[in-house]
Amino acid sequence: MQRPHWAPPEVDIDRPASSRIYDYMLGGSHNFEADRAVAEQAIAAMPQLPSVLRENRRFLRRAVRYLAGEAGIDQFLDLGSGIPTVGNVHEIAGALNPAVRVVYVDIDPIAVAHAGAILVDDPGAAAVQADFRDIDAVLTDPIVGDVLALDRPVAVLLVAALHFLPDEDRPADILTHLRDRLAPGSYLALSHASADGRPPIGQRDAQEIYARSDNQITMRTAAEIAAFIEGWTPVPPGLVRCPAWRPDDTPDDQLTEFPGYSVVARLP
Repeated sequence: MQRPHWAPPEVDIDRPASSRIYDYMLGGSHNFEADRAVAEQAIAAMPQLPSVLRENRRFLRRAVRYLAGEAGIDQFLDLGSGIPTVGNVHEIAGALNPAVRVVYVDIDPIAVAHAGAILVDDPGAAAVQADFRDIDAVLTDPIVGDVLALDRPVAVLLVAALHFLPDEDRPADILTHLRDRLAPGSYLALSHASADGRPPIGQRDAQEIYARSDNQITMRTAAEIAAFIEGWTPVPPGLVRCPAWRPDDTPDDQLTEFPGYSVVARLP
């Protein structure tokens, strides 16, 4: 296919990427034929997948509103931020505090290029291309240091990101190292895919289809996800299915079947 003008030359447009698959399922336009093909196969195996991703975005909005409002956080580090879409962190938090500062981090050059274009006139926000598995590289990046004061509390967002790390990447160790590098009073907002309480067929098919892209999905149980926030103090209601984290309205009857959990927690 012809390379779009917005695609950096180093991007392989024939290899699907999870961030662009996500963009397609949310109705975005910054994706390629290869991404759309994988997305449609995943949707065929798990038809509720687009609504699941939209619910993750709703959790992100609620969490950011809580953090920028009630919790009083004015710095955000969005790891695995993906391709910018409606309701970005700097927009949500900035509506509550115009002085808020945000850094978006993603490994996909397309996601970073578009975030950079959106933020070109916003001195309080920036985008960095980095792999969040290397926490030290992220936190010592000069752009991160210019935008965020890491000796003060910061809210780290890991929304629909950790399930792209297999166990061999030792995600618990990554989060422990992140926790040890942050100032007391920092927060973590996390959502993660799970097959708890659901039939395995569609979930397994979706996992196998995603494995054809740049990332596979690792479903984890509530207990495994809870272990990621060891040393943090969960904000009520704690670790719950995504729609149940401080919902704007009453969750529907499918709440107990939602294939993922979310939590916001504070570092003492």
